[in-house]
Amino acid sequence: MNEVTWQAVDDWFSDRLIGPDKALDDALAASAKAGLRAINVAPNQGKFLHLLARMSGARRILEIGTLGGYSAIWLARALPADGRMISLEYAPENASTARANLARAGLDAQVEVITGAAIDSLDAMIAQGVAPFDFVFIDADKNNYPHYLERVLKLSRAGTVIVADNVVRHGRVIDATLGDEDVIGVRGYVERLQANERLDSTALQTVGSKGWDGFSITIVGA
Repeated sequence: MNEVTWQAVDDWFSDRLIGPDKALDDALAASAKAGLRAINVAPNQGKFLHLLARMSGARRILEIGTLGGYSAIWLARALPADGRMISLEYAPENASTARANLARAGLDAQVEVITGAAIDSLDAMIAQGVAPFDFVFIDADKNNYPHYLERVLKLSRAGTVIVADNVVRHGRVIDATLGDEDVIGVRGYVERLQANERLDSTALQTVGSKGWDGFSITIVGA
């Protein structure tokens, strides 16, 4: 088995269970035209996030790492009509592309894209005392994952679902000797999940059109 087969399997499921979607296809095309890296979640992964958010009954969603807004579209579609989503993006050019993509998808009224360092934005929300989020998707710079978790927990409630992407790192996550900042960040994140008695977590490896990686899923307890 190789990545060609993984891609074919992803395509097979996506063709049958998702199908074409103009808003999502246009978002990918616009992101490519803007020169954004093709590091967005795969269609079947986007649908997975969408279903998780729906199953959790999320009315308020937080995303860390917007890129071109592809995953934001999937997540925002899980919200009820009066639901709200905040997505944090460091790069202004990415945020601009994402806002345009969300507008074309008819979701700009529900999703606010905030530009700047996510840690600063999270600290500002904590200071403002914003209402807790029901669902959080972390998909940004891996070295800051432990710092994101620390702040996200202050913006959570009992029952909040936290999903973190790209935690397997092609298997490198198990090598404590690596000096890779992304691996160090992910390991620190997982160690914090393990140490916090309020958190109930697991992690799954994935293979597919995005290669070999995986994600963690956490539910915040009382």
